[in-house]
Amino acid sequence: MALVVAQRLKRTAEASAEDACSVFLRYWRSDGRRHFREEEELLLPTFAGFGDLEAPVVAQVLVDHVRIRRLVVEIASGTPELSTLRVLGTLLEQHVRREERELFPLIEGVVPERELARLAALLDN
Repeated sequence: MALVVAQRLKRTAEASAEDACSVFLRYWRSDGRRHFREEEELLLPTFAGFGDLEAPVVAQVLVDHVRIRRLVVEIASGTPELSTLRVLGTLLEQHVRREERELFPLIEGVVPERELARLAALLDN
């Protein structure tokens, strides 16, 4: 879902900007915000018990979270510029790709299977 929303934001035009904003904010309120919290409160702390918390990808993911949250505040508080929507779309897409290609493989490589199963159970609730 995040990638679909990101693409919509990146491609938005003046005529579709309001709709793109609404779609993003619905995604954020239903899934996005929760996903970020789960990473920060469950996934990364678990990883810290087994892996190198100083890995550059960990810092980058957290910086992504801050940047995206900042843009969420801007978008939620009024009618944002098209450039803001496009920047948010780009950041969101890059963040998802970074997780898929770097963070999750790193975590899966060092966190024991039983801990991954425990995390999966927590994240499913």
